[in-house]
Amino acid sequence: MGVRARTLVAFIVIWVFTLISCGAPAVFARAANAGEEWAVVQPADTGAALINPGMGWTMHYYSNDPANYGTHLEVGDTADWFSGLSTVYLRVPWAMIEPEEGRFHWALLDTPAQRWIAKGKKVAIRITCSENWMRWPTPEWVRNAGAKGTFYEFVKGPVDAGPHWDPDFGDPVFLEKLEHLLAALAARYDGNPAVAFIDIGSFGLWGEGHTFMSSRVPDEKADTIIRRHIDLHTKHFPRTLLCISDDIVGHNKPGRRFPLTDYALSQGVTLRDDSIMVQPPPQHWYHADLAQRFWPKLPVILEHEHYDSAQHNGAWGDGARLLQAVEEYHASYMSIHGNPRREWDDNRSIFERINRRLGYRIQPRELRWPLHVSIGQPFRVESRWANAGVAPCYPGGFMAITLKDDTGGIVSVLCDNRLDMRTLPVGPPDESPTTAHVSEFCVGLIAPRTLPGTYDVFLSVGRRDGTPLIALPLAGDDGQRRYKLGSVTLVKE
Repeated sequence: MGVRARTLVAFIVIWVFTLISCGAPAVFARAANAGEEWAVVQPADTGAALINPGMGWTMHYYSNDPANYGTHLEVGDTADWFSGLSTVYLRVPWAMIEPEEGRFHWALLDTPAQRWIAKGKKVAIRITCSENWMRWPTPEWVRNAGAKGTFYEFVKGPVDAGPHWDPDFGDPVFLEKLEHLLAALAARYDGNPAVAFIDIGSFGLWGEGHTFMSSRVPDEKADTIIRRHIDLHTKHFPRTLLCISDDIVGHNKPGRRFPLTDYALSQGVTLRDDSIMVQPPPQHWYHADLAQRFWPKLPVILEHEHYDSAQHNGAWGDGARLLQAVEEYHASYMSIHGNPRREWDDNRSIFERINRRLGYRIQPRELRWPLHVSIGQPFRVESRWANAGVAPCYPGGFMAITLKDDTGGIVSVLCDNRLDMRTLPVGPPDESPTTAHVSEFCVGLIAPRTLPGTYDVFLSVGRRDGTPLIALPLAGDDGQRRYKLGSVTLVKE
Protein backbone atom coordinates (compact mmCIF):
# COMPACT_ATOMS: atom_id res chain seq x y z
CA MET A 1 0.00 0.00 0.00
CA GLY A 2 1.46 3.38 -1.04
CA VAL A 3 1.83 6.45 1.14
CA ARG A 4 -1.17 8.22 -0.42
CA ALA A 5 -3.37 5.12 0.08
CA ARG A 6 -2.30 4.72 3.70
CA THR A 7 -3.04 8.42 4.32
CA LEU A 8 -6.53 8.02 2.79
CA VAL A 9 -7.32 5.00 4.96
CA ALA A 10 -6.14 6.83 8.08
CA PHE A 11 -8.29 9.79 7.17
CA ILE A 12 -11.43 7.64 6.72
CA VAL A 13 -10.92 5.78 10.00
CA ILE A 14 -10.39 8.96 12.02
CA TRP A 15 -13.25 10.79 10.23
CA VAL A 16 -15.74 8.02 11.11
CA PHE A 17 -14.54 7.93 14.71
CA THR A 18 -14.89 11.69 14.98
CA LEU A 19 -18.44 11.76 13.64
CA ILE A 20 -19.50 8.95 15.98
CA SER A 21 -17.88 10.16 19.17
CA CYS A 22 -17.50 13.91 18.49
CA GLY A 23 -14.24 13.48 20.40
CA ALA A 24 -10.64 14.49 19.82
CA PRO A 25 -11.21 16.78 16.78
CA ALA A 26 -7.80 18.36 17.35
CA VAL A 27 -6.12 14.94 17.14
CA PHE A 28 -8.05 14.29 13.94
CA ALA A 29 -6.80 17.55 12.40
CA ARG A 30 -3.16 16.81 13.23
CA ALA A 31 -3.31 13.23 12.02
CA ALA A 32 -5.09 13.96 8.77
CA ASN A 33 -3.09 17.02 7.83
CA ALA A 34 0.46 16.39 8.99
CA GLY A 35 2.83 18.79 7.29
CA GLU A 36 0.13 21.23 6.18
CA GLU A 37 -0.53 24.70 7.57
CA TRP A 38 -4.08 25.16 8.82
CA ALA A 39 -6.06 28.05 10.22
CA VAL A 40 -7.75 27.09 13.48
CA VAL A 41 -10.49 29.40 14.79
CA GLN A 42 -12.57 28.96 17.94
CA PRO A 43 -15.06 31.84 17.74
CA ALA A 44 -16.25 33.34 21.02
CA ASP A 45 -19.97 33.77 21.68
CA THR A 46 -20.54 37.51 22.03
CA GLY A 47 -23.52 37.00 24.36
CA ALA A 48 -25.67 39.16 22.09
CA ALA A 49 -29.43 38.69 21.79
CA LEU A 50 -30.31 37.19 18.40
CA ILE A 51 -33.25 38.03 16.16
CA ASN A 52 -33.92 34.84 14.23
CA PRO A 53 -36.87 33.14 12.51
CA GLY A 54 -39.17 31.19 14.82
CA MET A 55 -38.04 32.64 18.15
CA GLY A 56 -37.80 35.75 20.34
CA TRP A 57 -39.78 38.07 22.56
CA THR A 58 -43.33 38.97 21.49
CA MET A 59 -44.56 42.37 22.60
CA HIS A 60 -48.27 42.75 23.32
CA TYR A 61 -49.06 45.88 21.35
CA TYR A 62 -52.74 45.03 21.86
CA SER A 63 -53.64 42.78 24.76
CA ASN A 64 -57.38 42.29 24.19
CA ASP A 65 -58.10 45.88 25.22
CA PRO A 66 -56.31 47.90 22.51
CA ALA A 67 -55.14 50.39 25.16
CA ASN A 68 -52.71 47.70 26.39
CA TYR A 69 -49.76 48.06 25.82
CA GLY A 70 -48.79 49.88 22.68
CA THR A 71 -50.02 53.16 24.10
CA HIS A 72 -46.91 53.21 26.28
CA LEU A 73 -44.79 53.76 23.15
CA GLU A 74 -44.43 56.77 20.91
CA VAL A 75 -45.49 56.27 17.30
CA GLY A 76 -41.92 55.86 16.07
CA ASP A 77 -40.76 53.70 18.99
CA THR A 78 -40.51 50.01 18.01
CA ALA A 79 -38.76 49.08 21.27
CA ASP A 80 -35.47 48.26 19.58
CA TRP A 81 -33.89 48.82 23.00
CA PHE A 82 -35.58 45.61 24.22
CA SER A 83 -32.92 43.11 23.19
CA GLY A 84 -34.33 40.00 21.52
CA LEU A 85 -37.73 41.52 20.63
CA SER A 86 -38.62 39.84 17.34
CA THR A 87 -42.41 40.00 17.10
CA VAL A 88 -45.24 42.44 17.72
CA TYR A 89 -48.34 40.69 19.03
CA LEU A 90 -51.80 41.97 18.10
CA ARG A 91 -54.70 40.47 20.10
CA VAL A 92 -58.09 42.09 19.63
CA PRO A 93 -61.79 41.13 19.70
CA TRP A 94 -63.54 40.16 16.48
CA ALA A 95 -65.95 43.11 16.79
CA MET A 96 -63.08 45.56 16.37
CA ILE A 97 -61.89 43.93 13.15
CA GLU A 98 -65.32 43.42 11.56
CA PRO A 99 -67.70 45.95 13.18
CA GLU A 100 -70.15 45.43 10.29
CA GLU A 101 -70.51 42.21 8.37
CA GLY A 102 -68.08 42.18 5.48
CA ARG A 103 -66.56 45.56 6.38
CA PHE A 104 -63.12 45.10 7.91
CA HIS A 105 -61.02 47.57 9.89
CA TRP A 106 -57.63 46.23 8.83
CA ALA A 107 -55.80 49.43 9.78
CA LEU A 108 -56.12 48.30 13.40
CA LEU A 109 -53.61 45.53 12.61
CA ASP A 110 -51.69 46.93 9.68
CA THR A 111 -50.67 50.23 11.26
CA PRO A 112 -48.59 48.87 14.16
CA ALA A 113 -47.56 45.85 12.09
CA GLN A 114 -45.89 48.00 9.44
CA ARG A 115 -43.81 49.81 12.04
CA TRP A 116 -42.20 46.52 13.08
CA ILE A 117 -42.09 44.99 9.60
CA ALA A 118 -40.06 48.01 8.45
CA LYS A 119 -37.45 47.01 11.05
CA GLY A 120 -37.32 43.43 9.79
CA LYS A 121 -39.48 42.11 12.65
CA LYS A 122 -42.53 39.81 12.57
CA VAL A 123 -46.22 39.97 13.49
CA ALA A 124 -48.46 37.57 15.43
CA ILE A 125 -52.25 37.79 15.65
CA ARG A 126 -55.12 36.55 17.78
CA ILE A 127 -58.77 37.39 17.14
CA THR A 128 -60.97 36.66 20.17
CA CYS A 129 -64.69 36.01 20.49
CA SER A 130 -65.13 36.24 24.28
CA GLU A 131 -64.08 39.05 26.63
CA ASN A 132 -65.02 40.04 30.19
CA TRP A 133 -64.66 43.78 29.65
CA MET A 134 -67.06 44.34 26.72
CA ARG A 135 -70.53 43.07 25.94
CA TRP A 136 -70.10 42.12 22.28
CA PRO A 137 -66.58 40.87 21.50
CA THR A 138 -68.26 38.64 18.94
CA PRO A 139 -70.04 41.31 16.89
CA GLU A 140 -73.68 41.84 17.82
CA TRP A 141 -74.58 41.44 14.15
CA VAL A 142 -73.59 37.75 14.48
CA ARG A 143 -76.26 37.30 17.20
CA ASN A 144 -78.75 39.30 15.13
CA ALA A 145 -78.10 36.91 12.24
CA GLY A 146 -79.40 34.07 14.42
CA ALA A 147 -76.37 32.76 16.32
CA LYS A 148 -77.25 31.38 19.72
CA GLY A 149 -75.32 32.32 22.83
CA THR A 150 -75.24 32.84 26.59
CA PHE A 151 -75.21 35.94 28.75
CA TYR A 152 -72.90 35.64 31.72
CA GLU A 153 -71.29 37.46 34.60
CA PHE A 154 -67.53 37.16 34.90
CA VAL A 155 -66.56 34.38 37.37
CA LYS A 156 -70.21 33.64 38.29
CA GLY A 157 -71.01 32.12 34.91
CA PRO A 158 -74.35 32.15 33.00
CA VAL A 159 -76.74 34.83 34.24
CA ASP A 160 -79.95 35.99 32.59
CA ALA A 161 -79.39 39.49 31.21
CA GLY A 162 -75.73 39.32 32.33
CA PRO A 163 -73.37 42.08 31.19
CA HIS A 164 -71.38 39.89 28.74
CA TRP A 165 -72.35 37.55 25.89
CA ASP A 166 -70.61 34.40 24.69
CA PRO A 167 -71.67 32.81 21.43
CA ASP A 168 -72.49 29.13 21.36
CA PHE A 169 -69.07 28.30 19.91
CA GLY A 170 -70.49 25.36 17.98
CA ASP A 171 -73.56 27.12 16.62
CA PRO A 172 -73.83 26.78 12.80
CA VAL A 173 -74.52 30.46 12.22
CA PHE A 174 -71.61 31.47 14.43
CA LEU A 175 -69.27 29.04 12.66
CA GLU A 176 -70.40 30.24 9.24
CA LYS A 177 -69.64 33.87 10.11
CA LEU A 178 -66.38 32.90 11.81
CA GLU A 179 -65.24 31.05 8.70
CA HIS A 180 -65.90 34.15 6.60
CA LEU A 181 -63.68 36.11 9.00
CA LEU A 182 -60.92 33.49 8.84
CA ALA A 183 -61.06 33.43 5.04
CA ALA A 184 -60.62 37.20 4.93
CA LEU A 185 -57.82 37.09 7.51
CA ALA A 186 -56.06 34.30 5.62
CA ALA A 187 -56.28 36.16 2.33
CA ARG A 188 -54.12 38.86 3.90
CA TYR A 189 -51.84 36.91 6.20
CA ASP A 190 -51.56 33.20 5.33
CA GLY A 191 -48.09 32.56 3.97
CA ASN A 192 -47.11 36.17 4.59
CA PRO A 193 -43.39 36.02 5.44
CA ALA A 194 -43.87 38.82 7.99
CA VAL A 195 -46.27 36.70 10.09
CA ALA A 196 -44.64 34.58 12.79
CA PHE A 197 -47.79 32.78 13.93
CA ILE A 198 -51.57 32.97 14.24
CA ASP A 199 -53.42 31.99 17.41
CA ILE A 200 -56.51 29.79 17.34
CA GLY A 201 -58.27 32.21 19.67
CA SER A 202 -61.90 31.77 18.68
CA PHE A 203 -62.93 29.56 21.61
CA GLY A 204 -63.19 30.60 25.23
CA LEU A 205 -62.58 33.65 27.36
CA TRP A 206 -59.82 35.91 25.92
CA GLY A 207 -59.31 33.20 23.30
CA GLU A 208 -57.58 31.02 25.90
CA GLY A 209 -59.71 27.91 25.36
CA HIS A 210 -61.56 27.89 28.71
CA THR A 211 -65.07 28.97 29.74
CA PHE A 212 -65.10 28.19 33.47
CA MET A 213 -65.38 31.92 34.28
CA SER A 214 -67.82 32.71 31.47
CA SER A 215 -70.42 30.56 29.69
CA ARG A 216 -69.21 27.23 31.18
CA VAL A 217 -69.37 24.95 28.18
CA PRO A 218 -69.35 21.29 29.35
CA ASP A 219 -65.99 19.57 28.72
CA GLU A 220 -67.39 16.85 26.47
CA LYS A 221 -69.09 19.45 24.26
CA ALA A 222 -66.06 21.73 24.28
CA ASP A 223 -63.80 18.94 23.01
CA THR A 224 -65.88 18.49 19.84
CA ILE A 225 -66.23 22.23 19.27
CA ILE A 226 -62.52 22.97 19.70
CA ARG A 227 -61.64 20.29 17.14
CA ARG A 228 -63.97 22.08 14.74
CA HIS A 229 -62.19 25.40 15.40
CA ILE A 230 -58.82 23.75 14.83
CA ASP A 231 -60.07 22.35 11.52
CA LEU A 232 -61.34 25.75 10.36
CA HIS A 233 -58.00 27.38 11.08
CA THR A 234 -55.88 24.68 9.46
CA LYS A 235 -58.15 24.84 6.41
CA HIS A 236 -57.53 28.56 5.92
CA PHE A 237 -53.94 28.82 7.20
CA PRO A 238 -52.05 25.91 5.63
CA ARG A 239 -48.84 27.94 5.22
CA THR A 240 -48.65 29.72 8.58
CA LEU A 241 -47.72 28.42 12.02
CA LEU A 242 -50.82 28.06 14.19
CA CYS A 243 -50.89 27.77 17.96
CA ILE A 244 -53.55 27.03 20.56
CA SER A 245 -53.74 27.63 24.29
CA ASP A 246 -52.86 24.88 26.74
CA ASP A 247 -56.08 25.70 28.62
CA ILE A 248 -58.14 23.75 26.08
CA VAL A 249 -57.39 20.71 28.28
CA GLY A 250 -58.19 22.53 31.53
CA HIS A 251 -56.53 25.63 32.90
CA ASN A 252 -55.08 23.83 35.94
CA LYS A 253 -55.04 20.19 34.86
CA PRO A 254 -51.48 18.83 34.75
CA GLY A 255 -50.51 16.00 32.41
CA ARG A 256 -48.26 15.02 29.55
CA ARG A 257 -50.85 13.88 27.00
CA PHE A 258 -54.46 14.69 26.26
CA PRO A 259 -56.55 13.63 23.24
CA LEU A 260 -57.30 17.24 22.32
CA THR A 261 -53.69 18.44 22.32
CA ASP A 262 -52.65 15.23 20.57
CA TYR A 263 -55.13 16.18 17.86
CA ALA A 264 -53.77 19.73 17.65
CA LEU A 265 -50.22 18.42 17.31
CA SER A 266 -51.29 15.94 14.63
CA GLN A 267 -52.60 18.90 12.62
CA GLY A 268 -49.34 20.84 12.94
CA VAL A 269 -50.70 23.22 15.60
CA THR A 270 -48.25 24.16 18.33
CA LEU A 271 -48.76 24.88 22.03
CA ARG A 272 -49.11 28.26 23.67
CA ASP A 273 -49.23 28.56 27.47
CA ASP A 274 -51.04 31.76 28.44
CA SER A 275 -50.83 31.06 32.16
CA ILE A 276 -47.21 31.49 33.22
CA MET A 277 -46.99 33.09 36.68
CA VAL A 278 -50.65 33.99 37.02
CA GLN A 279 -50.24 32.59 40.53
CA PRO A 280 -47.18 32.23 42.77
CA PRO A 281 -45.54 28.82 43.30
CA PRO A 282 -46.44 26.02 43.44
CA GLN A 283 -49.21 26.95 40.97
CA HIS A 284 -46.95 29.15 38.82
CA TRP A 285 -47.66 26.94 35.78
CA TYR A 286 -49.25 23.56 35.03
CA HIS A 287 -48.28 22.40 31.57
CA ALA A 288 -44.51 22.12 31.25
CA ASP A 289 -44.98 18.35 30.91
CA LEU A 290 -47.51 18.88 28.14
CA ALA A 291 -44.96 20.93 26.19
CA GLN A 292 -42.58 17.97 25.97
CA ARG A 293 -44.48 16.46 23.04
CA PHE A 294 -44.51 19.75 21.15
CA TRP A 295 -41.06 21.32 21.43
CA PRO A 296 -39.12 18.61 19.53
CA LYS A 297 -41.29 19.39 16.50
CA LEU A 298 -42.71 22.91 16.85
CA PRO A 299 -41.79 26.15 18.65
CA VAL A 300 -43.52 26.50 22.03
CA ILE A 301 -44.90 29.94 22.94
CA LEU A 302 -45.13 31.30 26.48
CA GLU A 303 -47.11 34.24 27.85
CA HIS A 304 -46.56 35.46 31.37
CA GLU A 305 -49.25 37.13 33.46
CA HIS A 306 -49.73 40.89 33.06
CA TYR A 307 -46.54 42.31 34.56
CA ASP A 308 -48.23 44.53 37.16
CA SER A 309 -50.50 41.70 38.30
CA ALA A 310 -47.65 39.18 38.52
CA GLN A 311 -45.70 41.59 40.70
CA HIS A 312 -48.71 42.36 42.88
CA ASN A 313 -49.62 38.71 43.55
CA GLY A 314 -46.05 37.65 44.32
CA ALA A 315 -45.66 35.42 41.25
CA TRP A 316 -42.92 37.47 39.59
CA GLY A 317 -40.31 37.49 42.34
CA ASP A 318 -36.95 38.48 40.90
CA GLY A 319 -37.93 37.30 37.40
CA ALA A 320 -35.87 34.13 37.60
CA ARG A 321 -39.02 32.01 37.27
CA LEU A 322 -39.35 33.29 33.73
CA LEU A 323 -35.98 31.75 32.88
CA GLN A 324 -37.06 28.58 34.67
CA ALA A 325 -40.15 28.42 32.44
CA VAL A 326 -38.03 28.81 29.31
CA GLU A 327 -35.91 25.86 30.43
CA GLU A 328 -38.81 23.61 31.46
CA TYR A 329 -40.95 24.29 28.38
CA HIS A 330 -38.02 24.49 25.92
CA ALA A 331 -39.67 27.71 24.81
CA SER A 332 -38.96 29.57 21.59
CA TYR A 333 -41.15 32.63 22.23
CA MET A 334 -41.70 34.63 25.42
CA SER A 335 -44.15 37.50 25.88
CA ILE A 336 -43.69 41.09 26.97
CA HIS A 337 -47.03 41.46 28.73
CA GLY A 338 -46.95 44.92 30.22
CA ASN A 339 -45.33 48.30 29.77
CA PRO A 340 -42.29 47.19 27.74
CA ARG A 341 -39.97 49.89 29.05
CA ARG A 342 -40.76 49.06 32.67
CA GLU A 343 -40.34 45.32 32.09
CA TRP A 344 -36.96 45.82 30.44
CA ASP A 345 -35.62 48.34 32.96
CA ASP A 346 -36.73 46.24 35.94
CA ASN A 347 -35.47 42.90 34.62
CA ARG A 348 -32.64 43.60 32.21
CA SER A 349 -30.18 41.20 33.82
CA ILE A 350 -32.49 38.18 33.84
CA PHE A 351 -33.84 39.02 30.37
CA GLU A 352 -30.30 39.03 29.00
CA ARG A 353 -29.83 35.56 30.49
CA ILE A 354 -33.09 34.46 28.88
CA ASN A 355 -31.84 35.76 25.53
CA ARG A 356 -28.93 33.34 25.68
CA ARG A 357 -31.29 30.37 26.06
CA LEU A 358 -34.64 31.28 24.46
CA GLY A 359 -35.20 29.39 21.20
CA TYR A 360 -32.05 28.21 19.42
CA ARG A 361 -28.52 29.61 19.47
CA ILE A 362 -26.20 28.16 16.84
CA GLN A 363 -22.56 28.26 17.89
CA PRO A 364 -19.65 27.32 15.62
CA ARG A 365 -17.28 26.04 18.27
CA GLU A 366 -14.32 25.51 15.94
CA LEU A 367 -13.39 25.77 12.26
CA ARG A 368 -10.22 24.59 10.52
CA TRP A 369 -9.20 25.16 6.92
CA PRO A 370 -5.92 25.07 4.97
CA LEU A 371 -4.06 28.38 4.87
CA HIS A 372 -3.23 27.70 1.21
CA VAL A 373 -5.75 26.25 -1.25
CA SER A 374 -5.11 25.32 -4.87
CA ILE A 375 -7.60 26.80 -7.32
CA GLY A 376 -9.69 24.05 -8.91
CA GLN A 377 -8.64 21.43 -6.35
CA PRO A 378 -10.79 20.06 -3.50
CA PHE A 379 -10.00 21.01 0.08
CA ARG A 380 -11.55 20.25 3.47
CA VAL A 381 -13.06 22.42 6.16
CA GLU A 382 -13.45 20.78 9.56
CA SER A 383 -16.00 22.22 11.96
CA ARG A 384 -17.68 21.62 15.31
CA TRP A 385 -21.15 22.97 16.06
CA ALA A 386 -23.51 23.31 19.02
CA ASN A 387 -26.99 24.64 19.72
CA ALA A 388 -26.78 26.52 23.02
CA GLY A 389 -30.52 27.28 23.13
CA VAL A 390 -33.35 25.24 24.62
CA ALA A 391 -35.11 24.45 21.32
CA PRO A 392 -34.21 23.08 17.89
CA CYS A 393 -33.39 25.39 15.02
CA TYR A 394 -36.81 24.76 13.46
CA PRO A 395 -36.21 26.61 10.16
CA GLY A 396 -33.01 24.66 9.65
CA GLY A 397 -29.92 26.01 7.95
CA PHE A 398 -26.70 25.01 6.24
CA MET A 399 -23.11 26.12 6.65
CA ALA A 400 -21.61 28.31 3.95
CA ILE A 401 -18.08 29.63 3.52
CA THR A 402 -17.84 32.87 1.54
CA LEU A 403 -14.58 34.28 0.26
CA LYS A 404 -14.36 38.04 -0.28
CA ASP A 405 -11.71 40.30 -1.73
CA ASP A 406 -10.44 43.46 -0.08
CA THR A 407 -13.28 45.50 -1.62
CA GLY A 408 -15.92 43.21 -0.10
CA GLY A 409 -16.67 41.55 -3.43
CA ILE A 410 -17.79 37.92 -3.28
CA VAL A 411 -15.16 35.69 -4.84
CA SER A 412 -16.67 32.30 -3.96
CA VAL A 413 -19.71 30.91 -2.12
CA LEU A 414 -19.30 27.35 -0.84
CA CYS A 415 -22.34 25.78 0.85
CA ASP A 416 -22.43 22.32 2.46
CA ASN A 417 -25.96 20.88 2.41
CA ARG A 418 -25.10 17.75 4.37
CA LEU A 419 -25.35 19.19 7.89
CA ASP A 420 -28.74 20.72 8.73
CA MET A 421 -28.54 22.85 11.88
CA ARG A 422 -32.02 21.64 12.77
CA THR A 423 -30.47 18.32 13.74
CA LEU A 424 -28.19 19.80 16.40
CA PRO A 425 -29.27 18.49 19.82
CA VAL A 426 -30.00 20.77 22.76
CA GLY A 427 -28.79 20.36 26.33
CA PRO A 428 -28.73 21.98 29.77
CA PRO A 429 -27.10 25.41 30.20
CA ASP A 430 -23.41 25.31 29.23
CA GLU A 431 -23.68 21.60 28.40
CA SER A 432 -24.78 21.65 24.77
CA PRO A 433 -23.53 18.61 22.84
CA THR A 434 -21.17 19.30 19.95
CA THR A 435 -21.38 17.84 16.46
CA ALA A 436 -18.26 17.41 14.32
CA HIS A 437 -18.49 17.76 10.56
CA VAL A 438 -16.13 17.61 7.57
CA SER A 439 -16.93 19.58 4.42
CA GLU A 440 -15.26 19.36 1.04
CA PHE A 441 -15.21 22.40 -1.23
CA CYS A 442 -13.57 23.54 -4.44
CA VAL A 443 -12.85 27.11 -5.53
CA GLY A 444 -12.67 28.17 -9.17
CA LEU A 445 -13.14 24.74 -10.75
CA ILE A 446 -14.94 25.99 -13.87
CA ALA A 447 -16.25 29.52 -13.35
CA PRO A 448 -16.37 32.30 -12.35
CA ARG A 449 -12.78 33.27 -13.03
CA THR A 450 -10.83 33.15 -9.77
CA LEU A 451 -7.43 34.79 -9.39
CA PRO A 452 -4.68 33.78 -6.98
CA GLY A 453 -4.48 35.95 -3.90
CA THR A 454 -5.40 36.21 -0.23
CA TYR A 455 -9.10 36.50 0.59
CA ASP A 456 -11.20 36.97 3.71
CA VAL A 457 -13.11 33.93 4.98
CA PHE A 458 -16.69 34.47 6.17
CA LEU A 459 -19.01 31.92 7.79
CA SER A 460 -22.81 31.90 7.56
CA VAL A 461 -25.81 29.64 8.11
CA GLY A 462 -28.81 29.78 5.82
CA ARG A 463 -30.39 28.42 2.69
CA ARG A 464 -28.94 25.64 0.59
CA ASP A 465 -27.86 28.23 -2.00
CA GLY A 466 -25.64 30.02 0.50
CA THR A 467 -28.04 32.87 1.32
CA PRO A 468 -27.52 33.73 5.02
CA LEU A 469 -30.61 33.50 7.23
CA ILE A 470 -29.57 32.69 10.79
CA ALA A 471 -27.88 35.25 13.02
CA LEU A 472 -24.92 33.77 14.89
CA PRO A 473 -23.52 35.10 18.19
CA LEU A 474 -20.26 36.16 16.56
CA ALA A 475 -18.31 39.34 15.94
CA GLY A 476 -17.37 40.43 12.43
CA ASP A 477 -20.85 40.58 10.87
CA ASP A 478 -20.72 42.03 7.36
CA GLY A 479 -24.31 43.30 7.71
CA GLN A 480 -25.73 40.28 5.89
CA ARG A 481 -25.24 37.66 8.62
CA ARG A 482 -21.85 36.56 7.33
CA TYR A 483 -19.10 36.59 9.94
CA LYS A 484 -15.41 37.12 9.24
CA LEU A 485 -13.21 34.39 10.71
CA GLY A 486 -9.85 34.83 8.97
CA SER A 487 -8.27 34.49 5.56
CA VAL A 488 -7.11 31.97 2.97
CA THR A 489 -4.57 32.22 0.16
CA LEU A 490 -5.57 30.80 -3.21
CA VAL A 491 -2.72 29.53 -5.32
CA LYS A 492 -2.51 28.28 -8.88
CA GLU A 493 -0.85 24.91 -9.37
